[in-house]
Amino acid sequence: MTAPDHFLYALARPLLFSMDPEAAHNLTLPWLKRAADCGLTRALARPQADPRRVMGIDFPNPVGLAAGLDKDGAYIDGLAALGFGFIEIGTVTPRPQPGNPRPRMFRLPEAQAIINRMGFNNGGVDAFVSNVQASRFFQHKEGVLGLNIGKNADTPIERAADDYLICLQKIYRYASYVTINISSPNTKNLRQLQDADALDALLRQLKQAQSELADQHGRYVPIALKIAPDVDDEQIRIIAGALTRHGMDGVIATNTTIAREAVAGLPHGEESGGLSGRPVFEASNRVIRQLRAELGEALPIIGVGGITDGAGARAKIDAGAALVQLYTGLIYRGPALVRECAAALRGV
Repeated sequence: MTAPDHFLYALARPLLFSMDPEAAHNLTLPWLKRAADCGLTRALARPQADPRRVMGIDFPNPVGLAAGLDKDGAYIDGLAALGFGFIEIGTVTPRPQPGNPRPRMFRLPEAQAIINRMGFNNGGVDAFVSNVQASRFFQHKEGVLGLNIGKNADTPIERAADDYLICLQKIYRYASYVTINISSPNTKNLRQLQDADALDALLRQLKQAQSELADQHGRYVPIALKIAPDVDDEQIRIIAGALTRHGMDGVIATNTTIAREAVAGLPHGEESGGLSGRPVFEASNRVIRQLRAELGEALPIIGVGGITDGAGARAKIDAGAALVQLYTGLIYRGPALVRECAAALRGV
């Protein structure tokens, strides 16, 4: 039997896809929030329980929401109604910033892909924390909440650690885990932080701050690093070594790609920004496989990038991921994708 949310999304999708992608995004999330506030989302089918313990956290199922959909944490309760095993919000920066000029998001339906150059548009970490505090999800401890942090566009790259430390200090007590985003292609020079010396310096400072905050709050909050799919084998080896050396708690593989071979010739295929969706699937899996080979069982991998069906979620686990995250696939498939992926991973 077709679930109500699948039917409703099938009706809504033609309208949403007739709109500018960012406009559709800005329509859908407030609607979902209102539906949750009114109790209309209680009837949505949810995945069966399939608990996993990863980074010392108990996840009710292994299918999460990737960062980027809710940058300000304003729609947590609505998104929680879709059945995710965990929700990651952000990326948030210390100070508010508008992001890059519009248009800055483009659909590529032929490839089930999106190109975005949003540029960490968000209202700043103080507003972000207020939104988290106001959510029922946080207040009632309803599930696992990842908080994703970055640097402001106008912060010099040599001072990037300052921004991450400001955000970590402010969001620590509210997070189930924290993600350090050093892999967006839409903030100038950000990916330089994946280089050996810069990464060592950043991780050393983050681990020191994590230890101090754990003592201060009486609670250890894991920290994961989110990396790009555009890293070569040597870079993956360097990153894996740094993760192990500094005792990081997890790694999220991967962010969007700057490669365009898979969408060459398609409308919008040459737009600048990060490409997500099906074209990044194999690149993400390659990084996951090599990370697992380099890391052994030292720390868990969260797999994200190009999952558009249950088989794609299973492939991420087979490559070495412990959990998976969705984003672009939701745009093309709707909420039914969460249940399909959870069903494909049940017992795996």
